[in-house]
Amino acid sequence: MNKVLLIIQREYLTRVRKKAFIIMIFAVPLLILAMGGVITLVAKNSDQLTDAQVVKVIDESGVFAGKFKDQQNLKFETTQQSLAQVKTDLKKDDNMSALQIPVDYKQKDAIKIYSRKKPGITLTVKIESEMNDIAINNGMLKNHIDTALLHSVKSDISLNSIEITDTGDAKTDLGANIAVGIACAILIYLCLFIYGAQVMRGVIEEKTSRIIEVIISSVKPFQLMLGKIIGVGLVGLTQFSAWIILSIISTKIVGHAFSSPQGGLMGALSVLQTIPFGSVLMFFLFYFLTGYLLYSALFAAVGSAVDSETETQQFMFPITMPLLFTYLLSVTILFRAPDSPLAVWLSIIPFTAPVAMMLRLPFGVPGWQLAVSMSLMIVAFLFTTYVAARIYRVGILMYGKKASYKELVKWFFYKE
Repeated sequence: MNKVLLIIQREYLTRVRKKAFIIMIFAVPLLILAMGGVITLVAKNSDQLTDAQVVKVIDESGVFAGKFKDQQNLKFETTQQSLAQVKTDLKKDDNMSALQIPVDYKQKDAIKIYSRKKPGITLTVKIESEMNDIAINNGMLKNHIDTALLHSVKSDISLNSIEITDTGDAKTDLGANIAVGIACAILIYLCLFIYGAQVMRGVIEEKTSRIIEVIISSVKPFQLMLGKIIGVGLVGLTQFSAWIILSIISTKIVGHAFSSPQGGLMGALSVLQTIPFGSVLMFFLFYFLTGYLLYSALFAAVGSAVDSETETQQFMFPITMPLLFTYLLSVTILFRAPDSPLAVWLSIIPFTAPVAMMLRLPFGVPGWQLAVSMSLMIVAFLFTTYVAARIYRVGILMYGKKASYKELVKWFFYKE
């Protein structure tokens, strides 16, 4: 046990004493805060980021001419010029487009927009919205519906989400839940890769430099692998703890300094208070630790089986495929249905649970699902550590031989 502790101490201290580690502890929270401020500023002034656009409307149907409403940085001009004449003007101006509306505009792909460069999605969406509004108004007038009266009775209804809990009703915010869930999924996905890769690179470095032959004469391979995994994991926990503390402090300082309680950053912070950060943080640490132990053991086995990082690809892809698959689903589909059968199963299967469960946690997860998922995570990382250790004990002493999956199976069954 003392040897494992010495290895943990060495792996931990050699990393936390580096200038890059200390700089990143303070730099990351500041960068995140600055990035959030820039994103907020950009979103607030998004209309000013694009040049004024002019759209020449060639309305052959006679239905839309003169009915388009100008918007900020977007002006509509009805023209009687032919398409060929307008195209000549388009070649001289990058901020001009031509909208051709044929007589049979209701046919699929009948309406066309021409421009010297590809039109942005914002421009096309605005034009489509305008045309749909005009078509609806025309349809109502055709059917003798009073459009003015109809618009006057329109209402702007919004829902206030309330969650019924054992301790009473609690206000929730769907947007905040989605944001926190996706952020946690992305963060844990990146962390498993970053710190797992550090373990793999450390193993490869020691193996290629032949230092491993000296180390193995003093400690058992399993002790070395375990010490390396735990040491790097503690480095990750240290970074996370520092980032969380500094992020909370800096956010509160900036929030009180630059925002009013009614809106802005403080308004956003009040929304985030509806998220159970205590339980989310606790489970984040659990899934980070168990997920890290599971994947870093496999990374260590891969590192022991190769002689350079360029040879790791054939082994890395099958290992990281479940994690990558879940990550892509989480940021595209699963956040829309966090309680769907697919999301539930992905949050229970150990190789996908760290990412999928972190996405689901802000929405609330039944206790039995959490219990099953956490139990399987513990069993899975113990099993993968055992498998990886048996491969590691043989692989670290193999040089010049290109390993294959068949070789790894043989190494696993080698007797002591």
